[in-house]
Amino acid sequence: MRTGRGLQLAVLAGMLGLALSTPAGAEARDISRDNLAPNDGWAAADGGTTGGSTAGDAHVFTVRNRSELVRALDGGSATPKIIRIAGTIDANTGDDGEKLGCDDYATDGYDLRKYLAAYDPRTSGSAKPSGPQEEARQASAARQAERIELAVGSNTTIVGLGDRAVLKGASLQLRGADNVIIRNLDLRDAYDCFPVWQPNTGGLGDWKTAYDNIWLRGATHVWIDHVTLSDKGHPDEDEPTYFARNYLRHDGLLDITNGSDLVTVSWSRFADHDKAILIGNGDTATGDRGKLRVTLHHNEFEGVVQRAPRVRFGQVHVYNNRYVVPQDVHDYRYSLGVSTESAVYAENNAFTTPGHIEVADLVKSWNGTALHQTGTLFNGYPVDLLAIYNAYNSGSERDLTADVGWTPTLHGQIDSARQADREVARGAGAGRIR
Repeated sequence: MRTGRGLQLAVLAGMLGLALSTPAGAEARDISRDNLAPNDGWAAADGGTTGGSTAGDAHVFTVRNRSELVRALDGGSATPKIIRIAGTIDANTGDDGEKLGCDDYATDGYDLRKYLAAYDPRTSGSAKPSGPQEEARQASAARQAERIELAVGSNTTIVGLGDRAVLKGASLQLRGADNVIIRNLDLRDAYDCFPVWQPNTGGLGDWKTAYDNIWLRGATHVWIDHVTLSDKGHPDEDEPTYFARNYLRHDGLLDITNGSDLVTVSWSRFADHDKAILIGNGDTATGDRGKLRVTLHHNEFEGVVQRAPRVRFGQVHVYNNRYVVPQDVHDYRYSLGVSTESAVYAENNAFTTPGHIEVADLVKSWNGTALHQTGTLFNGYPVDLLAIYNAYNSGSERDLTADVGWTPTLHGQIDSARQADREVARGAGAGRIR
């Protein structure tokens, strides 16, 4: 509501046929010093998450291009800092601001046609790629990684200004960082110019890509809020097929691995992508036990094929999320992945899957033993997700029990799945903080 002089200006603008809008690079309120609420998921535990909220004025930056962003990140230093992103920043740019393409990174004679000829499985079989073209691919990939992998250090807040802040082509790397906030930012198209072919002795093999939009490795106390993550600009479905496999250019949207812990992901949108969120990266990573504690709430997963999330080891609270699988997603695999020693506690989530998905398809288990679920809504109807999964998979997979060994206590009000579905549709993603 506008009052006083603000109301007078609005009325005057209307009489003159003008529109009042927030100036470019500004926002209605300063969110950059916000802290995570005391009970808002796992990231609120053990002292909470404050990011760079204590930063002095000398360490508050507004950045508009890659060079300014890199300087503000300060090599991933732990100095408290606030970084405000204005407009669109493309990580695939040179120090002079010129756009860089895949040809600019290619070196040592790398050529895709020669690479395909060298490692065609019809002639090379299951042998791992090696030799001049694989070495050239690795060198070329290293050149791209140097530009687009951006280290985020401890005590850092990164926020987008206004409702159109975009970071494209980048992979934000939180390696060992503690106390980080990322909010109100559209992160898109972490595009790998140089995928590697991985043969498989039991099948055709596949293409593997290198970059996640955000990657937490050993990171703690992280709050990711009102971000949008997607492949926008270069969808994998538009890529060609080589060796009977889609030439993938993107990996995950958000990976939480290598003992990361105390993470909250809220009011964010994961869209039009294959692998959304991986929590725990290996069945043998027993050092992850007691870690990988993550809360996912009020997020939207639309057009996501799998990993929403896939979990190993962690205690993961998944509540009030919205899942939409459009009819054109023909290769849908699952939403909730239950893997080794995982303890997923799912409450009041809504799934809309018109026409081609069954309830039992929503869950996939690899060595998983338990899944707690209540309040699940499927195409507008309440369902017992666990019972249906077990009935459908009886005899082919071990039944999942409902006892995951813990009960979440760090959370706000948990709404019905129906109410959450409406609210998330209106409020999740970048540019929607109110």
